[in-house]
Amino acid sequence: MDTKQAVLDILNELTGEDLSDQMDENIFENGLLDSMATIQMLLELQDKCGVTAPVSEFHREDWDTPNKIIAKVESLRNE
Repeated sequence: MDTKQAVLDILNELTGEDLSDQMDENIFENGLLDSMATIQMLLELQDKCGVTAPVSEFHREDWDTPNKIIAKVESLRNE
C-alpha cells in the first residue's frame, strides 16, 4: 500500500471521513482530530507505515493536513 492510501485509510478510521478530496484542509481546525486521536494517528502510522514520530517532536502545524501528513511520513521513511 502506498503512503497516500495508508494515511487516508488511517485518517478515515480516526475521523469517519473520506478526506481524499480535502487534502489541504486543516484537520485540527475543522475538529476532525483532537489530541487523543493525534496520538492514535501517530501509533497507526508507526504500525502501518513503519515510521516513528515521537510525540515530543510533534508540531501540529507540520501535520495539519492530509498532504502534510503524507509528506512527513515520506520524509521519515527516507531518514
